[in-house]
Amino acid sequence: MADTKPARLDVRKTYKLFIGGGFPRSESGRSYVVHDTEGGFLANAALASRKDVRDAVVAARKAFPGWSGRTPYNRGQIVYRVAEMLEGRRAQFADEVARGEGLATGDAEAAVDASIDRLVWYAGWADKVAQVVGSSNPVAGPYFDFSVPEPTGVVAVVAPQESSLLGLVSVLAPVIVSGNTAVVLASEARPLPAITFTEVLATSDLPGGVVNVLTGRIAEVAPWLASHMDVNAIDLTGVRDADTARELELAAAENLKRVRRPDPGDEPDWTADQGTARLTWPLETKTVWHPIGI
Repeated sequence: MADTKPARLDVRKTYKLFIGGGFPRSESGRSYVVHDTEGGFLANAALASRKDVRDAVVAARKAFPGWSGRTPYNRGQIVYRVAEMLEGRRAQFADEVARGEGLATGDAEAAVDASIDRLVWYAGWADKVAQVVGSSNPVAGPYFDFSVPEPTGVVAVVAPQESSLLGLVSVLAPVIVSGNTAVVLASEARPLPAITFTEVLATSDLPGGVVNVLTGRIAEVAPWLASHMDVNAIDLTGVRDADTARELELAAAENLKRVRRPDPGDEPDWTADQGTARLTWPLETKTVWHPIGI
């Protein structure tokens, strides 16, 4: 007797945004198809709008006082917990990185392992960066003079376009470890690992609003991030076109945002030692004078 079992249709998932610890649909109601490197269907991702950018910035600003007010040690603990959660879903991330970036299974697994290790590395820096970049300054007078690093505020991040997970972690982790909150625009063509990473964040100890992730087109979303008056700094690592980067810099100058401009050419080698430069760029230095008691 012939097998009459009907063929099963795949459930094609449409992913949402990650704003304020929740997963809202895009206000625009639009989505776009995400393909693998062979042109096959992977998923549908939301096309974020200007309203979504505003909502994400509001959530990041609301979360900033509580997050920056935590002890650096506690922030490090939370980022370490994110690494633990990522380790528990290692196989899923390796599959998504392999399909999205066209990597062999072993190379994709190596990228996921490097992402976990990088989260742990930055978590360890949380309570040490102030000792490295802060100082006690000698002055001519009866005063103590201290320079202390403080978080800048809300930081917008245009994530790397090629390295969908390791690159993302490399630019996001130092922003939040140092006490800032973030609004991230994920890789346009390879957003799936970033979207799944939001599920890790949502089930970790990270407070809602500390990280907000948008998906969509750089040409549509990045200008609203660059010109938003309540964004304090912007990382343009994922913008490789020099003309586009220049336009975003000009928009960011409207409220004197701190800008991290990418080097021209190809993306950085994310497997290399990243050093401490990404830890210090979203920090402001406050200098305090205090009279010496008698």
